[in-house]
This record gives sequence, C-alpha cells and structure tokens, in this order.
Amino acid sequence: MDLTGKEKEINEVGFSVISDVYSDEEVKAILSVISNVDTTKETFRKPDDLFAIRQFLKEIPEATALIFNNRLKNIIDQLFGKGYFLVKSIYFDKPENSNWFVSYHQDLTISVDQKIEIEGFGPYTNKHNQFAVQPPLDLLTGNFTIRIHLDDTNVENGALKVIPDSHSKGIYRPETINWDTETELTCTVARGGVMIMKPLLLHSSSRTTNHKKRRVIHLEFSNQPLPEELQWSEYLDFGSYEL
Repeated sequence: MDLTGKEKEINEVGFSVISDVYSDEEVKAILSVISNVDTTKETFRKPDDLFAIRQFLKEIPEATALIFNNRLKNIIDQLFGKGYFLVKSIYFDKPENSNWFVSYHQDLTISVDQKIEIEGFGPYTNKHNQFAVQPPLDLLTGNFTIRIHLDDTNVENGALKVIPDSHSKGIYRPETINWDTETELTCTVARGGVMIMKPLLLHSSSRTTNHKKRRVIHLEFSNQPLPEELQWSEYLDFGSYEL
C-alpha cells in the first residue's frame, strides 16, 4: 500500500483518505458481526435518524480482529509509529431517510473513567454514564482518529465536511470562522476506505439526501498516558490482533 505523502498531508492539512483498506468481503464480515448484536444495551443509541454503538469494541469484541487487519496496522505504524493504542470506538449508522446533521466543531474531549479534579483537565461532561473531559491541548494534538467507511460516502449521504489546516490553530470556535479566508472540503470516501484526521480539525456532517446508508466506525488513538488518578474509559492494545 502506497502511503507516499500521507503523513505530510495529515500534518499539514489535518486529514487524509486512503482507499481499499478493507475488501468487500471484509466489510461484509464486519457488518455481519454488527447485525447479530443485542441492541437493547444502554450503550446503544437508537433515535429514528441515527443508530450508534458507544464503546463499540467493548460491546462487540469479535469485530476487533476484523477491523485491525494487517493493512490498518501497517498504516498506523507507518504514519504514526509504534506505541499507539485505541482509546475510543463508536459505530454510527445514518439510515437512508436520516435528517441527522452535525454542525462544525472540533473533538476537544477524551473519554475517561471518572470525574476527578486534575490541573489542566476540564470541564467534564457525563452523557449516558460516560465521562468526558477536555485535556491539555498537547494531548489532543498527539492523538488521531480513523473513520472506517462501510458504505460509499459522498456529499449526498452525509460525508464529513472539513476546513483544511484548522487543526493547526488551537481552539478554533466555529462562530469565529472567517469564510473570507477559510475553505470547505467534502471528504468523499469509498466503501472499504478510511479517513484519518486530527481531532482539532474543524468538521461537520450534513443530512442525507440520496436515501442511502452511511455506516462508519469511528476509532480514536493516543500514545500518551493519563495522570495516574485518571484512566481511559476504553483501552485496547491492538497490536496483538491477527486475522
């Protein structure tokens, strides 16, 4: 797999798209595992226009080996190096008639096991019995996200829109975006491809208009320990998983 220029693109632009990380058969295998899961648990979100599984790999551990194939692990090693581990996993299913949309934002929080007062960490939130906290900025800048696309995704079914290089500007409030100087890109990703992005990249998602699904697995990675009083709510050393 040719990754020439991808590391530079991620660092300078804030994201990159890599095609054909999963074959069609691998995508079908992942979807098959998801389809057999018990959806009555508290970590499952089920409004009419979005189905989501929080702590996805905790809830469906049998998907882990399918997701961390050799191609994905090689991408992580080549672009970021050794020592990274998974700290968050979510499965999103935006149905065919979904009007779900997300306005521009940065991913400024991490998921942790408890609320505890530590210098540099805060404020906290607690949604669905899951604590999240805004950590020091240098922790966020070292993290990255991989979005695995299980359907063709384009402007008509809610592909991410991003503002290139916005990740390099620290905390960037959406209400201060200057559209005279900023540009917007739509991140089209084919089924079986991945989008890699930095958490501080400003991104948004539109409503679905073409009546086609958009199913995505969202994975966040870090190589940094937290203060000893605090733990990641999810932690997975994925290097040991083999198909």
